[in-house]
Amino acid sequence: MTEAAIATPFSRATRKRSATGRRTRSMLGWVFCTICFLLVAVPLADIILLVFVRGISALSPSLFTQVTQGVGGGLLNAITGTLVLSVGALIFGVPIGVGAGIYLAEFGNGRFGSTVRFTADVLTGVPSIVLGYFSYVTMVIWLGWQFSVLAASITLAIMVLPYMAKMTELVLRQIPVPMREAAYALGANDRKVVLKVLMPVAIPGVMTAVLLSLAISVGETAPLIYTAGWSNYVWNGKLTHEPIGYLTYVIWSFINQPFESAHALAFAAALLVMLTVLAINLAARAVLRVRAG
Repeated sequence: MTEAAIATPFSRATRKRSATGRRTRSMLGWVFCTICFLLVAVPLADIILLVFVRGISALSPSLFTQVTQGVGGGLLNAITGTLVLSVGALIFGVPIGVGAGIYLAEFGNGRFGSTVRFTADVLTGVPSIVLGYFSYVTMVIWLGWQFSVLAASITLAIMVLPYMAKMTELVLRQIPVPMREAAYALGANDRKVVLKVLMPVAIPGVMTAVLLSLAISVGETAPLIYTAGWSNYVWNGKLTHEPIGYLTYVIWSFINQPFESAHALAFAAALLVMLTVLAINLAARAVLRVRAG
């Protein structure tokens, strides 16, 4: 027998063992991934189902028309407060965050831009309760604003600033350089290039950053405990020296109360927060889809 003829059966056996080994490793990999997915998905699905079932059973018209009374009543004050704080965070955060993103994308290639990026990265890793304590010391105590809408809104704005800045920078950097060069060739200055050429293209991405920042602010609790306090009354329009209610406080505080009415309010508030965040994320996806189209 020739040497090639002898080697052929061994080569076939080797290829067969190699294919069997690959299939075994692939199957083990899929099993491992499935187990990991179930470890994440099952508890998440259980939480969502529990909040949905208990929250739906607690919903009633009075929930949206009455203020919280002790551990009972409605959530009108908390719903209004969450809306006010979230809008306030966007009022303070959007101009600074989007402006920082524009600077980093168009003019931030130097040392100062690197410092701003590093600061944004650090700020995204700071626990929200630390920001809340910082705001408590500086605004609530030192400036004397006490628990207030202004202190809470500024704190939320500080928290979402780095997200808006980084996403805005990313969106602007994806715009082709020839668009900038064409605008400069026509005699446009930096301001016109940014406002007339780049921003119209980047608006869907910037809107996505704003919506995701809104979702973050809606779901926060820790920084608001130190800055907004809590109130059983609907916001009266004062920016300082007046606490305000919000939904996440109801979830955090009322679930620990030994009363069924408190638990009902907590689950109703959790459902409202969950649905609000879901709606914001769906809106962000819709904006991205429009941009991609």
